[in-house]
Amino acid sequence: MDELDVVVIGGGTGGYTAAIRATQLGLTAALVERDKVGGTCLHRGCIPTKAWLHSAETLVRTRNAPAFGVDVGEAALNYPAVRAHQHSVVDALHKGIRGAVEKHKIEIIGGEATIASPTEVVVGDRRLKAGSIVIATGSECGDIPGMEVDGDRIISSDHLLELEELPASIAIVGAGAVGCEFASFFADVGIPTTLIEMLPNVVPMEDVDAGRVLGKSFASRSVDVMTSAKVLPDRTRSYDGVVELTVEHEGAEKQVKAAKVLIAVGRRAVTASLGLENTAVKVDRGWVQVDEAYRTAEPTIYAIGDAIGGMLLAHVAGAEGFIAAEAIAGKDPEKLDYNRVPRVTYSRPQVAAVGLAGSQAKEQGINAKSTRFSLKYNAMALIHGESEGFAKVVTDADSGDFLGATLVGDSVSDMISEAALARFLETSTWELGSSIRPHPTMSELLGEAAQLSSEISIYW
Repeated sequence: MDELDVVVIGGGTGGYTAAIRATQLGLTAALVERDKVGGTCLHRGCIPTKAWLHSAETLVRTRNAPAFGVDVGEAALNYPAVRAHQHSVVDALHKGIRGAVEKHKIEIIGGEATIASPTEVVVGDRRLKAGSIVIATGSECGDIPGMEVDGDRIISSDHLLELEELPASIAIVGAGAVGCEFASFFADVGIPTTLIEMLPNVVPMEDVDAGRVLGKSFASRSVDVMTSAKVLPDRTRSYDGVVELTVEHEGAEKQVKAAKVLIAVGRRAVTASLGLENTAVKVDRGWVQVDEAYRTAEPTIYAIGDAIGGMLLAHVAGAEGFIAAEAIAGKDPEKLDYNRVPRVTYSRPQVAAVGLAGSQAKEQGINAKSTRFSLKYNAMALIHGESEGFAKVVTDADSGDFLGATLVGDSVSDMISEAALARFLETSTWELGSSIRPHPTMSELLGEAAQLSSEISIYW
């Protein structure tokens, strides 16, 4: 029997971070992975989708080049080349991650893991004895009861990323980050797209103004956006190469036809067949329950990432893996404040946020105020021809504390890190607005919104 300090089950961002941090702290560790190290983010999620979106953005920018004095021939999408770029990026990152894991003397064990006891993990014919076990098994695409994913006409994002050719048309059910990113891609490459969301706005978990701006942008690019809409699963039909959905929308039943239907309604934890019944680990609606150090009800077992629910983001899983490893090593890590975790939807325009929206702050009884600055007043946005969007800053009106920000526009995925750092450092909105930024840059957008809140703007 192999004896180790830590056995991590799942080789995604959270898993390999936990394993590497454990070895940095002097522990021995092994990483069990049934597929490829890197997990969903690298192979079926964050990275492939962003490669697609970059290709689509490049196509749009090329077509718009004459507006900036650059004449080009007719631009067209080369889908095989898009996929080749996607795979080259994934392969390079996969090689790098494997190298980092192996550099830290962590054995990567391929296969399905079963927790046989609170200190034993079985993988095939190998039995691993562990001082601690970390569950980092991630999540998988959800579906809609009565309209299950079949991998052919009704597909998940996993299937979509492996299509040999793009569909003639697509209907996307769910307008969260995944749904909006794919809607943006298909709109930009000219494929008829319908986006269906049960709640009143797209990106419904973000500030309502962000949803309105993104929804308006989609509509201007010929996406049929249907919000406050309910799909009737039992009325779904497939015939003549199309899927027909029946949708309750605006007081009527409407038929939506598309070659493919993408289900983007959320994800569920991967914990089945893990052997949790052999432990005291508690599960609620599929999500493993943990404390602030990511320890389960079984003292030797920890869980992180998508397996525990909450914010299903790769960078969150990595932070949780880091903290869990420190706890296992006997450290006293500071708990993760989820209100300082940045969130990004990589659509066009992008939506990025951190901390509280104004409505959320008020729900918590905070005397909050919100100030908004439009991208159409930002010099670099005008130079780039990307003036669609805004920055909104939320401030505690009593203390002046910076509570959160929502950014909509080009490249705001990079800008939100400044707001995340401000949350981490617990700055005031005055401090955020008083920091000097180079001109002209997109970064001035956040500063202007903060200055408006602090009433120090020279422009307004």
